[in-house]
Amino acid sequence: MAGSYSQIYLQYVFAVKGRQNLLQKPWREEVFKYISGIIKGKNQKPIIVNGVSDHVHVFVGLKPAMPIPDLIRDIKNNSSNFINENNWVKGKFSWQEGYGVFSYSHSQIDNVYRYIANQETHHEKKTFKDEYIDFLVKSGIDYDERYLFETYPDK
Repeated sequence: MAGSYSQIYLQYVFAVKGRQNLLQKPWREEVFKYISGIIKGKNQKPIIVNGVSDHVHVFVGLKPAMPIPDLIRDIKNNSSNFINENNWVKGKFSWQEGYGVFSYSHSQIDNVYRYIANQETHHEKKTFKDEYIDFLVKSGIDYDERYLFETYPDK
């Protein structure tokens, strides 16, 4: 075979530190565009970036030369710097440590895209904690609730 070809579809899910509702609507879209730019700058394929005030979903086509943790590290570092440089929050903005990453086949792209695009509506009915546990269960990932994202009882 003359070359190697692949495309890995991953959804990253990560939260604002302390699960604070800091990603406000007036500038949230700018952050999502910026995150897409980070992904493109790493020669990866952003499919959709969306979320709500306390967490983000990033759906990306990842080339196998890019380590999974390196991309999320760069997204979180650069986007938190972007938010802080724009003074969109009082104090220092940061993301929680940790993240979830879930893989999908090419045939699932449209469904995952629609799911991420409809985050506002989706979270009128389901908490972030319930959503995240559903991802873990559906993906067959063993987890310990003590080490999930920091959550509050009303979220």
